[in-house]
Amino acid sequence: MALPAGTSASIILRVELSSANFGQVAAAVSDAGGDIVAVDVIRAGKQVSVRDLTVNLTDPLQSSRIAAAVRQVPGAKLVNVSDQTFLMHLGGKIEVTAKMPIKNRDDLSRVYTPGVARISTAIHEDPAKAHTLTIKRNTVAVVSDGSAVLGLGNIGPLAAMPVMEGKAMLFKQFAGVDAFPICLDTQDTEEIIRTVKLLAPAFGGINLEDISSPRCFEIERRLAEELDIPVFHDDQHGTAVVLLAGLLNALKLVGKPLEACKIVFCGIGAAGIACTNILLSAGARNVIGVDKHGAIVRGADYPNEAWNEYAARTNPLNESGSLSEVIEGADVFIGVSGPGVLTARDIRKMAKDPIVFAMANPSPEISPEEAEPYVRVMATGRSDYPNQINNVLCFPGLFRGLLDSRSTRVTESMKLAAAKAIASVVTDDELSEQYIIPSVFNHQVVEKVREAVIQAALEANVARKGASSFPELSASLT
Repeated sequence: MALPAGTSASIILRVELSSANFGQVAAAVSDAGGDIVAVDVIRAGKQVSVRDLTVNLTDPLQSSRIAAAVRQVPGAKLVNVSDQTFLMHLGGKIEVTAKMPIKNRDDLSRVYTPGVARISTAIHEDPAKAHTLTIKRNTVAVVSDGSAVLGLGNIGPLAAMPVMEGKAMLFKQFAGVDAFPICLDTQDTEEIIRTVKLLAPAFGGINLEDISSPRCFEIERRLAEELDIPVFHDDQHGTAVVLLAGLLNALKLVGKPLEACKIVFCGIGAAGIACTNILLSAGARNVIGVDKHGAIVRGADYPNEAWNEYAARTNPLNESGSLSEVIEGADVFIGVSGPGVLTARDIRKMAKDPIVFAMANPSPEISPEEAEPYVRVMATGRSDYPNQINNVLCFPGLFRGLLDSRSTRVTESMKLAAAKAIASVVTDDELSEQYIIPSVFNHQVVEKVREAVIQAALEANVARKGASSFPELSASLT
């Protein structure tokens, strides 16, 4: 499966050289667009040598061109081409390991029969003990039907598995949460809801991922109502939390209060609706949603009921027209749509010190290079530009807090608290146009989000653990 254009990659070429000069091979690679960053001699001989060339690519499609170029070099034989990304995925990226070894028959009798019967009986008599005596206390199901995989679309459950495995890795590395990918071979709303409910006893939380709109709204709502563990659709709410975090800091830079800003959204799908909701909860008053047909206005009868609900609570002045029309005088542009929908001419129509969050991936609504002369603060969804709006800043710490507090659900107050916690990691001394959001590798993020979520859970009375369980938060909880 080809990666989206613009995604960096690297390959390893194993080349057998007889009469060929290595310089000829290096020139062929360079001319085909590759950048040799390492050369390893595998076998050296008087007549023939074998070398591994690690080559960086700006576009994965270059791989075949480079291979063809090397094959044309007289005296060079291309033995193999290894894609490092594919190598990382051989056999999958995660595994299940035991927390203790079974060394003898006594150990076996404790972890399995007959000793395990005592544990099962205890849970049968008090189901709440499943949270302390099984993996439920620290395990999240990452559930997808593969219908809306970022940048790839409806590719189905098998092709979605590598993405869900990657999500599980991030849960574990950043927050110590054991997550398991579950890709369902159905895109029927009722079947998904029923299946997740049947699986729920084994998990402490459900992370819904890459499920297309508008089905994702119904699936999340129903599961949240019918399960006693938290359910979180990360494509919606993770994006919203990190967006708000970045916007709070951007507005601090330009000295504008959220409630006074005109905010224009482009792309009113799952993420766009969730992002709008969290901004309204945070105090925004003038939010206008725009899709390819223009601004969403009250009084129109949209076939998508989610849009009718959206229209009822946004666009207070009922502005109509295209993106280029309604963006006039806007303080903030937020894009969760597709490439090229915003132009420099549009930005010049915005208010002083415009803020642009062009979050479409892999290609943003406008390139940072094109927008730079006209914007005060620019953010994207990409890691190769400053100010990346990345869900990894949210979901690990959020679920760490949910599991630790044994919360029954995710509340709006938790999302707001998580956003403010992420924003707070960037100090006033650090805050700048190029740094409004912390790095995903900043170790403070998970702990700050965890603490904020636990506090919000206690205040909303959705935590099954009391304040006394968190002495480290005692000062902020009193």
